[in-house]
Amino acid sequence: MSVPSESKANLKSNKGGPSKRYKRVLASWSRWLHIYLSMFGSVAILFFSVTGLTLNHPEWFFVEHQSQHSGHLDKALVNNGGNPPENWDEVDFGHQVAKLEVAELLRTQLNLHGQVTDFLTFEDECEVTFQGPGYASTTRIDRSTGDFTVNTISNDLVTIMNDLHKGRHTGLSWSWLIDISAVIGTLIGISGFVLIFFLKLKRTSGIITALAGAVVVWVLYQIAVA
Repeated sequence: MSVPSESKANLKSNKGGPSKRYKRVLASWSRWLHIYLSMFGSVAILFFSVTGLTLNHPEWFFVEHQSQHSGHLDKALVNNGGNPPENWDEVDFGHQVAKLEVAELLRTQLNLHGQVTDFLTFEDECEVTFQGPGYASTTRIDRSTGDFTVNTISNDLVTIMNDLHKGRHTGLSWSWLIDISAVIGTLIGISGFVLIFFLKLKRTSGIITALAGAVVVWVLYQIAVA
């Protein structure tokens, strides 16, 4: 991939005056951006387009699987007799629980995945929640015995993709992908709109079509809001 050769030539050329040279460079760069950004971002744009449809109609594909397991861990991990902090609210007993060790033990022992989104510690029990795209697992631990039960809900591939579309429990790297895809999609749209002004035979019909699309979106927005 290289800078459009037309742009280099146009920058060197003095024919036609500054205005025409600028238009040629703008057209060349718009075409270059439109083509290569479309190719580079095609998979991401296709993914977010398809999942936009499935997200709008989750009942078409929704499949949910539930499972339950039980087990035991060393009760010293959830009842270590730690001293309460200053201004203790007498509700959160987190100071008596080795949260990191418990979470990693559950992850390893039960093959749980996703992020730990909640770790609640009460006087008699703990509640640990793991969540990921299309996945949620809640573990309840008896602090007096170390016995626990795990309820896991996992969904089908389409639900997972829907969660990826929303960036739900996906982490920083996927959040970056969403941002980059949004920027690429915006540049593709802008460069495509700019290009229509350089196609004399299609300029008028193209602009009318774009305006018609904008009017349809505006009308549907007004209906939805109303």
